[in-house]
Amino acid sequence: MTTRLHSALAQINGLILGKKTQIELAVACLLARGHLLIEDVPGVGKTTLAHTLAATLGLAFQRVQFTSDMLPADLIGVSIYERPTGEFRFHPGPIFNQVILADEINRATPKTQSALLEAMEERQVTQDGVTRPLPDPFFVIATQNPAHQIGTFPLPESQLDRFLMRITLGYPDPAAERAMLMGEDRRELLQRLAPALTPSDLGALQAEVRKVHVAPALVDYLQALIHASRESAEFVNGLSPRAALGLLMVARAWALLAGRHAVLPDDIQAVFPGVATHRLLARGSNRPQPELVAKLLSDVAIP
Repeated sequence: MTTRLHSALAQINGLILGKKTQIELAVACLLARGHLLIEDVPGVGKTTLAHTLAATLGLAFQRVQFTSDMLPADLIGVSIYERPTGEFRFHPGPIFNQVILADEINRATPKTQSALLEAMEERQVTQDGVTRPLPDPFFVIATQNPAHQIGTFPLPESQLDRFLMRITLGYPDPAAERAMLMGEDRRELLQRLAPALTPSDLGALQAEVRKVHVAPALVDYLQALIHASRESAEFVNGLSPRAALGLLMVARAWALLAGRHAVLPDDIQAVFPGVATHRLLARGSNRPQPELVAKLLSDVAIP
């Protein structure tokens, strides 16, 4: 199964050039059954990465463009009265897919953003008093533009905490950009992309993640990082128990990607910025959050 997983990674890397680490972080997030937030400027491949992940994993995919006039019903669905039967019939919205790309999520109003909360946490939605389960697997991959751009509504802390990881793509290096300029159109390549895994394969891999061994000393190290974030004067709040559980799970997924069945300190260090940066709000400092998170990571000694 891990051989097929590495084939899937190679396929994604063949379409998204020069972003090996970011791709592995995204796949680790999905293997850990988490939701992914991709933040960057427009045009660097956020949407293409989300679509490529879904196509490679063989999952039903739906892109939803978030706008300032979008309503929660546009996402969840609506009940419509049908005259012949004299009853209301629920018409499901785009959220009833296995992978939802919430494109430019921070351009929607907080009311619409909050419509994702129950879906992301409970993997179900409630409409007109009726609770409806979402498909399994169910992933939300959201993209957002930097907060300083015009027309954005910052995501509240409760919404940010639902995302297991946040990554940024950045501009490609010159070699990758040249290969992209000289090569075939990414959209045409994406249309021809064949699934490298099936949903059942993905379920089996997620079960394997939960079996990856974590030694007590590794738990000590993880707890030391969580405790240091709560004691630090640099941040408004520390990392929550939900963040600690997510960090442990995605570290297991990172170890599995490396072909190991035990977590090492390097695994925790590799995924910690993606799990922590969007959760730790800087307290009155001009230093950027990634720099503060990196300092926190370097200050905590490995047991």
